[in-house]
Amino acid sequence: MAHALQRDVRMRPKLRALIAEDDVDTLQLVAEAVDQFGAEVTCAETGDQLIERLAEDKPFDFVVTDVLMPWMTGLQALHAARAAGLATPVIVMTALRDPEVAAQAERLGSRAVLLYKPFDLDQLHAAIRDVLDHGGGHADLTPA
Repeated sequence: MAHALQRDVRMRPKLRALIAEDDVDTLQLVAEAVDQFGAEVTCAETGDQLIERLAEDKPFDFVVTDVLMPWMTGLQALHAARAAGLATPVIVMTALRDPEVAAQAERLGSRAVLLYKPFDLDQLHAAIRDVLDHGGGHADLTPA
């Protein structure tokens, strides 16, 4: 039985994640945490790169994006992707405590989670499990 379970785990395709963050240090930390979670990571540093990666490198199992980025915000990029019919689960990271940001994240639908910075790796991993297991929702992942 254990042998069959090990074979099943090896046969399962690796998760694919797209991480978008303009701060190089934060991008590296989040990418490492997502890699530790067991996902193959693709990175973007701007909103337009986020859209390009979604269009060219798809499919992704989930996206983790910052809100404020050059050229286009992560939220603008994701709303454009949603308008194009892409329903990939998403984690939106932000340090902004603006109710409008929360409302924009909520408009992404049930496959989205808002994660407030600063957060720890356990909170990020919990958000990933939430979007993968439950299709998202707006879990209160505000740091204590």
